[in-house]
Amino acid sequence: MRSCTAADGRSQRFPVCYAGFLVLRRDPSTHGGIPSPLQCRMTTIPYPLIHWHEAGVEHVAHWRSEAGVAAPEVVVVADDTLKADAAYRLAAQGTAILWRGDYQNARNLLQALARRADRGPREGSQKRPATLAEAFHQHREAQGRRAAILGRLLVPLTADYRVPLRRGQEVAAACLEALGAGGEDSVTSLRGLLALVSAHEWRKKGIPVPAVEGRIYPHFGVFSPVRGEYVDLVARAPLPAGRDLAFDIGTGSGILGAVLARRGIRRVVATDQDPRALLCATENARNLGLTATIEVIEADLFPDGRAPLVVCNPPWLPAQPSSPVEYAVYDPDSRMLRGFLAGLAAHLEPLGQGWLILSDLAERLGLRSRDELLGWIVAADLKVLGRLDTRPSHPKARDGSDPLHIARAAEVTSLWRLGLNNLSQAE
Repeated sequence: MRSCTAADGRSQRFPVCYAGFLVLRRDPSTHGGIPSPLQCRMTTIPYPLIHWHEAGVEHVAHWRSEAGVAAPEVVVVADDTLKADAAYRLAAQGTAILWRGDYQNARNLLQALARRADRGPREGSQKRPATLAEAFHQHREAQGRRAAILGRLLVPLTADYRVPLRRGQEVAAACLEALGAGGEDSVTSLRGLLALVSAHEWRKKGIPVPAVEGRIYPHFGVFSPVRGEYVDLVARAPLPAGRDLAFDIGTGSGILGAVLARRGIRRVVATDQDPRALLCATENARNLGLTATIEVIEADLFPDGRAPLVVCNPPWLPAQPSSPVEYAVYDPDSRMLRGFLAGLAAHLEPLGQGWLILSDLAERLGLRSRDELLGWIVAADLKVLGRLDTRPSHPKARDGSDPLHIARAAEVTSLWRLGLNNLSQAE
């Protein structure tokens, strides 16, 4: 854990998030961001520990969890003799399994656990959801249970990020890239380790994005622009008259700031609070040859000043995230969305435009109404100048087995063009 003294003097504590060095997990009371060094005074406290017994001896090691999951309290040691059904029963009951067998067999076991977790409840054992909102919450609960079960298959890591198991995978580069220097032997979930490796591969090859005339290289923990429809909206929306400056709020990988730069905006100020996002956006700007145009800064939503164009793609669903990367998707109580709308007028030039990129999936799921959104716009003394819409092209929109298929198939992603309702606000 880390302690943090907030601006109001209250002491707060946050679980350790990604390991290698201690970082803060996002505080739900903020606008969806990790408090910056300017916002809090941080005191580093040692890593959490995991305890287990092996061959009659008590062992202890550092516990690494990218998602801030607490160290398991009950741990058993297992090897290749453990059958998948028995492993699933242990994991489903809350027992963690520290693997001592063949690494590739551990990967196979994880896949077997996933198949069992995906079977779902027996017919009639779970109340059928009466609404799409209930279906969504059931779905999130099921996702959480699945993640918890799969996260209980553990593997050891040495201080230099080796997997000390037979046929252990080379993971050092992925771990160093995402976590920094190791320093101590540790234990982590195999699922989390494989996520690091997957992110490393994506970061190496990048994602081609025609709108930026190049590739975006997402870092671990930073949302990857794999859904291109929102990028296309920003690429084709008519630009306002002033092209000297634009703000990209919550830049993430830096994709939207890069699109604006490619469209001829002479200076883009991109903001974020996540250290990984700041680094990722900076590196992507450099890789695209846009460092002279794009400035990446740490800020809670808005930088100082006003701009003729302010762009924001906040998380689309008002729900609680369960891992760092989910902060790009889930926004408790729509806090970032409401914060952007509430602060936009103070950072928009008189004839400028605020571009809000938002899916209506939350509305279709009954998590937020269109009237709420329009009410927040009016309350912020803004008006709707226009809207561009597009339909999703991602696979889930066509997956009839998805419990949220009805909503996903009808989903519309929109770029809302917002302006000042009272031009005197910007004078």
